[in-house]
Parts: sequence; structure tokens; C-alpha cells
Amino acid sequence: MNVLGPLLARLGEARVSLPGGCAIGTRPVDLHLKGLAALGADISIENGYIVGKAKKLKGCRINLSGSHGPSRGATANVLMAAVLAEGTTVIEGAAREPETADLCNLLVAMGAKMGGIGTPTLEIEGVDSMHGCEYAVMGDIIEAGTYMVAAGITRSRVTLSGCPLQDMAPVAGKLAEAGVECSGDGGRVVVDGRGGKRPVEIRTGPWPEFPTDMQAQMMALATVAPGISVFTETIYPDRFMHVPELVRLGATISRDGATAVVHGMTALAGAHVMATDLRASAALVLAGLAAGGETHVHRVYHLDRGYEGMEKKLAAVGADVARVPDEDA
Repeated sequence: MNVLGPLLARLGEARVSLPGGCAIGTRPVDLHLKGLAALGADISIENGYIVGKAKKLKGCRINLSGSHGPSRGATANVLMAAVLAEGTTVIEGAAREPETADLCNLLVAMGAKMGGIGTPTLEIEGVDSMHGCEYAVMGDIIEAGTYMVAAGITRSRVTLSGCPLQDMAPVAGKLAEAGVECSGDGGRVVVDGRGGKRPVEIRTGPWPEFPTDMQAQMMALATVAPGISVFTETIYPDRFMHVPELVRLGATISRDGATAVVHGMTALAGAHVMATDLRASAALVLAGLAAGGETHVHRVYHLDRGYEGMEKKLAAVGADVARVPDEDA
């Protein structure tokens, strides 16, 4: 989806499939299309594809704050189109995640002109052309957060590199509430999960609120913490397909609409569970690390969409985990 803006800006036309991915609820693209249309693109949907045409994009003022807050994807799409648009574009209600700022910094390194990086308002002055550059892309916040939870759920002490603590603030803050200590030095984060665990209350939202992509992993941690933890999902209200699988491992979880309540400190026991989406897969692996006996997570091809060699990284720090052929793949 995020190639739509750059293709329109560079080639004047694009044909991109409607988004797919994990079955975590609807993925609206209205803000993407609204922003590109405001820049002058002619947008239509034909046979499951988004078709865009524009002889020349022109700068405008556009607000990209939707019903669930700013859209990171829409901000990126409009931003990448605006850098080659004629005149000035002002994006209000822009996403503020570190990944968005990193994209802005990359575009500036390639010749773009913009201000307001890291704020809700981006101002882009269009340029005639861009150029290549060398750029070190930031680490994956969600991958790092997942391994931080792994340290917590196994009561271990782990050091992660390539993830500055300031980029991990929403996750690190909730981990601290849960009894997992996080400290940082430069691009390293030391995670100490050896202390006692506590229940948490989590409500997902756009930066700087708690990321929806870490909700499932934190729920796995909550299953081993005494007390009641409450999770409210505001981005994808149906993103709870991991709940019945965690229950299969022995967790006590009830769900009412967009809220799930975890009664923690139940003894998790190994079982055969089914990965339904990317982050649910990670949550089940984490729960398996804490469960007695063997846990078999099926359909881990979901996992590979967001984690490279997860089993190897976990094994390198002492986990007893291996990838085996999946009969259900």
C-alpha cells in the first residue's frame, strides 16, 4: 500500500492491491486515498486494486487524523508523494512514531525539504528530484519489544542492541509497571525480568500511547503476573485471536468487545496452539517459554513476516526452542 504515493509522484500513475495481511480486523485506507486525492491524484478502486493517476501532484493542507487517531501508513504515503509535489504541503494530524521520523530523516538525506519532523504537523516543500544516499535505518521497535517481554516472562536478564530506550518508551513504561526493569545506554537496552510481576492496565493507541502490535505479547506476560490485568484495543477492536490459544495453554482470560481481562498467575502448560496472525504468533511463542512441558505453535509462517530467525535468537540466549516441519502449514 505504501508504494502508492511514491509511484504516483515519480511515474504519474500506480495500480496497487488493496491491503491484506493478518486477519486482525478491517484495514481502512480512506486516509491514504483522502490525502493523495488532496494532492491532485485521481483515485479509483477497480477489481480489488487501487488505481491512481496524476499528471502533476500539487501541495495542499491536509489533516490525516482519523477516528482512531493519526495513521502512520497514511502519513508515510502522503509524505512520500508530497516531497515531489509542486509547492508546499502541510500534513496536520501526522503520525509521530519514531518510524515516521526515521522516514522523514531518510527523505531529507535524499534531498527532500521539510520541517516539523517528530511533531503532529509536517511541512514539506516539494523538490524537482531526489537522489540516492547511504542511510542506517532504525531497528524494529516491535521486534525489540517482543524480546523485552521474553526476558520478563522467563524472569531473565537480557541485553538488546540497536534499540535506543527513548524509542521504546511506551513499551518500557508498561514493562516497568509489570515489574520488568529496563535501562538504556546509547543504542542498548538492558532488560531485567527477575523481579516479581505485577498486573497492568493497557489501552492501545497511536504514539506515544501503547502500540497495538505489542498488545498480544504483553497479554502473554500478564498471564504469569498475579492479579487482574485489563487490555483495551482501540486500533483493531477484533485483535484478540490469541486469547483462545492462550486459554488453551491454561490462561484465564475473558473478553467483552474490545476489552480483555486476564486473571494472572495461572500455571501455563504446554499444548498444541494455532498461530492466527503475526503478533499472536509471537505471543504464543512467549507463553510457550513460560509454560511447563512442550508447546507446539503451528502455522509460524505468520511469524516470519515480522521476525527473522526468532527461534535462533531465543536459542542463543538459552531458550529451548526449535523449528520443526508443520503438518498444518
